[in-house]
Amino acid sequence: MSMINEDLQHLLLNYCEPESALLQQIDRETNLKVLMPRMLSGHYQGRVLSMLSKLTSPKRILEIGTFTGYATLCLAEGLSADGILYTLDINVELEDMVRKSFAQSPYDEQIKYILGDATKSLQDLNEVFDLVFIDADKKNNGTYYDLVFDRIRPGGLIIVDNVLWSGKVLSNQQDKDTKNITTFNDKVANDARVEKLILPVRDGLFIIRKKI
Repeated sequence: MSMINEDLQHLLLNYCEPESALLQQIDRETNLKVLMPRMLSGHYQGRVLSMLSKLTSPKRILEIGTFTGYATLCLAEGLSADGILYTLDINVELEDMVRKSFAQSPYDEQIKYILGDATKSLQDLNEVFDLVFIDADKKNNGTYYDLVFDRIRPGGLIIVDNVLWSGKVLSNQQDKDTKNITTFNDKVANDARVEKLILPVRDGLFIIRKKI
């Protein structure tokens, strides 16, 4: 999924902050026990998410797509002391693993882990968010974007994962999933309400800032 070669990837890892022991544990457990372990953000992308969160010092974070909680804990590193992170997921089979990991972290009391359809869960959240991370079912990226947009404070960030789709967005003949990604990317590119750029980190992170 990475857009850069393996040697350069190792070099980048040597020059960024190390993973915590808990994040290493989540990575190992995910690869041993969970289908599609490549969905995990991993060390380098995790440090990018942590840095973006720390730069914004958010009081309210929303994550759509928890998976095994790796990115959740990376984002939580930037929370203000009284901050809350809401993370939404539909996969109840991972609940025990995720809650166990959260309980071992310093952020357990600040994380609200909500299971169910994210479009419905969002209706019950009466919050204004400083940072939103969208990393769920890609066909609904546009839906999630629209649902959260009015809940983002001016100057707040929306981060969307997998927007390069293993480079398939470059193809002239795109399958259905790739077309969905491209349609979303075009939607953001044409949205005058935001400033935006794509970072070629792993499978592509769209960084979107709501204009003030």
